[in-house]
Amino acid sequence: SNKEWRFYFVDSSKESAEAACDILSQLVNCSLKTLGLISTARPSFMDLPKSHFISALTVVFVNSKSLSSLKIDDTPVDDPSLKVLVANNSDTLKLLKMSSCPHVSPAGILCVADQCHGLRELALNYHLLSDELLLALSSEKHVRLEHLRIDVVSENPGQTQFHTIQKSSWDAFIKHSPKVNLVMYFFLYEEEFDPFFRYEIPVTHLYFGRSVSKDVLGRVGMTCPRLVELVVCANGLRPLDEELIRIAERCKYLSAVGLGECEVSCSAFVEFVKMCGGRLSQLSIMEEVLIPDQKYSLEQIHWEVSKHLGRVWFPDMMPTW
Repeated sequence: SNKEWRFYFVDSSKESAEAACDILSQLVNCSLKTLGLISTARPSFMDLPKSHFISALTVVFVNSKSLSSLKIDDTPVDDPSLKVLVANNSDTLKLLKMSSCPHVSPAGILCVADQCHGLRELALNYHLLSDELLLALSSEKHVRLEHLRIDVVSENPGQTQFHTIQKSSWDAFIKHSPKVNLVMYFFLYEEEFDPFFRYEIPVTHLYFGRSVSKDVLGRVGMTCPRLVELVVCANGLRPLDEELIRIAERCKYLSAVGLGECEVSCSAFVEFVKMCGGRLSQLSIMEEVLIPDQKYSLEQIHWEVSKHLGRVWFPDMMPTW
């Protein structure tokens, strides 16, 4: 029938993951449009025998023929199964989310980009990102990408070597897809940031989940002119005054900022808000971040910031429980 089938699986036990694979294995006469395998807690699909998972997934890929949306984060999907996906669904695939899929290689994802010219949204880990992938996504045959999410995650502190992407590859990519949202999540230790933010990159949404140094944030101001959203979860105890001012100066599209465990003087924060003005539609700052100085106390800053934003603003309070 022409019914549009969607199959979502959300759970976190090994038994449920096995049951999901059993169901998928039976979908022989069923053409899925959407498949989402989402583990709520630990990635339960990684606990299964790889062959069991792959054979179930292959049944879906072979029988679907018109799969448009595939979310398979944290699963043991591998290169050969992606080849099967491409062979059967290359004309229809529009969305592919596959963060934390350790059995896929850069060549495996490149095969998808090479063949699936309608792909508009892609999410993957940084180790799968290559110059070749960006160039494949920028070929004339390929539609403009709307959303690219890259997770830069350090599994073993000090042991992960992060490669460098050439500026020319990013340039080709952004020329082909000028309106793309490029979302990057960083979960790195300080010394691992070395290859990043060394030249201009077209990132729009930037999240630092672990500590990020003053130096790296300074480089963000110099290299991310398309930045729309910046979230810094922690920084250490050196005030980020100059870095924030530089970001306000250089990142003309910045409209959302979140600051967690870091420090900014009240004067610098007011200056930052003044420079960005009303375009800061989201401003979420923990009260502990703001350090009173000669010009502003915490009481005064609420009025001053509200004035420049054109709306009532308060810093966020830490929950007391």
